[in-house]
Amino acid sequence: MDHQSVLRDLQPHHDYFIGIDSDGCVFDSMEVKQKEFFIPAALRYFNLFHVSKVIRETWEFVNLYSSFRGGNRFPAMVKVFELLSEREEIKKSGIKLPDLTSLKEWIKTETKLGNATLRKYYETNFDQSLEVVLRWSENVNREIGEWLHDIPPFFHAKKAMEEISGFADIIVVSQTPNEALEREWLENDLKKYVRMIAAQEHGTKAEHIALAAKGKYSDNRILLIGDAFGDLNAAKSNGVLFYPIIPGREDKSWERFLNEGLEKFVSGTFTEKYEESLISEFRKSLPEIPLWRTTH
Repeated sequence: MDHQSVLRDLQPHHDYFIGIDSDGCVFDSMEVKQKEFFIPAALRYFNLFHVSKVIRETWEFVNLYSSFRGGNRFPAMVKVFELLSEREEIKKSGIKLPDLTSLKEWIKTETKLGNATLRKYYETNFDQSLEVVLRWSENVNREIGEWLHDIPPFFHAKKAMEEISGFADIIVVSQTPNEALEREWLENDLKKYVRMIAAQEHGTKAEHIALAAKGKYSDNRILLIGDAFGDLNAAKSNGVLFYPIIPGREDKSWERFLNEGLEKFVSGTFTEKYEESLISEFRKSLPEIPLWRTTH
């Protein structure tokens, strides 16, 4: 199935387009997914229990509390193990970290970074290191599907959705698997507000915007709302506007959008200066250098 054809074929119903990230942006689900599913599964599948403390600290930094937050799970895993390889605790432990060379090669050549494309790649390469990553990833999806339900949206996010759906075409722009997104947006009665859900199966976030919006709307009428630098980069690579949802201040960010940002977007006064003031505040909330580097 050509998932991207759905994005290409999307035709405007309104003059404005808003892409919205899901995990950590609309739903307060990033922390619970990473801490209760992604990390425990990694400890099991890669047999890292005896260095679990440093694994958790490094994984949480990459996926929740840094400029790397919100990325696709596979490049994020590569980044986690790169940082771990530099840590004294790991060097002293004598542990052998997994070899992710094949995973890195796959990431270089594939933009639709999901389990289906990884399985297809694995079945032509039969690399044992890929098999472990694939089993880990499929397990994460299975356990989240089984156990994680009824995570509510941020209060002002739902209000914003109600308001903007009347004058703008909304799509979900995410690197979460499609099955999980469909379930989360349906069980919270939010899917009715969006034209479609673009997931990891549909390509990168930059591709979502490029295919669904570029050339169909004026650039100053295309806005991406997100909580991670990947969202910012997806907007800027397409030359469109960005509104940040600041981690730890999500409700306040959505409230400010409703009271201020939305009017500026509609009236054409969402200026470069205003946007840069938002982005500057956003950057301060997500450091690039981990705390353990600055305290040694």
